[in-house]
Amino acid sequence: MDIHIGLHTVPQLHKLTPINAFQQQADCPIVKCSAMPPYELELENHRVTESTQAKAVTRGGMVVRQMEESIQQKDILFKECEHRLLNGLQLIASLLTIQSRAIENAEAAAQLKIAANRVATLGRVHQHLHALDRAESVEFKQYIEKLCDDISEMATSEGSPSAIAIEGIELDLPTATASPLAFIVSELLTNSIKYAKGRIIVRLEATSENDYALSVSDDGCGLPEGFDPTATRGLGMKLISALVRQIGGELQIALGENGHGARFNVLFSLTTHP
Repeated sequence: MDIHIGLHTVPQLHKLTPINAFQQQADCPIVKCSAMPPYELELENHRVTESTQAKAVTRGGMVVRQMEESIQQKDILFKECEHRLLNGLQLIASLLTIQSRAIENAEAAAQLKIAANRVATLGRVHQHLHALDRAESVEFKQYIEKLCDDISEMATSEGSPSAIAIEGIELDLPTATASPLAFIVSELLTNSIKYAKGRIIVRLEATSENDYALSVSDDGCGLPEGFDPTATRGLGMKLISALVRQIGGELQIALGENGHGARFNVLFSLTTHP
């Protein structure tokens, strides 16, 4: 029914039915895009992978820390062994010196004194050879001069007339190269002093921009014809050959100065071992 107000007619409002409260979530329809499940699965896989990698990184970190601790322990043990060895050598040298002073036989006392000097010098040579273990690089000529001084002193104490001369260039070498070369020089010098009984020359020279040669030569009786360092049974030559291979070098053997004696030439490159 319409209601007349003045000249206007207003339609009668129908009675409104009240709407109940919002529907429960469970009653609401859920619409999902068909493309979502694969992405959700991929996301879950990424989460699993990330968790696995995080655990692997954690385990890797623990392994690295354990390795570092093991290296530190070995380094400490090595230094302790080296310290005890040097102390032992010094103790032996001191005992021999004391004994040489106490003995009445002059010849025996002189021999004991020689033995004491030899042991003391051996200790200094050992210190020189292992001083490089704690250095990154070394000026090799000066280092070899000090090493040869001690080896020469040891030879003099044994009554050898050998004279050692250091020649060539000054060169900073990385420890990875200098340390094996130092052992090679020590071994070659010992052999020359033992067999050559003459003048010995240690020379370091450049053969090209990054290539060098370290030689030890003497004017002794030389080596047997057809001498092969790889076929010899001597431990010293096997050690030299192994050290030359360690630095990626080459060992050459020829006649010494003026065509006399022997010359051991070690060729090496700093481009291979920077």
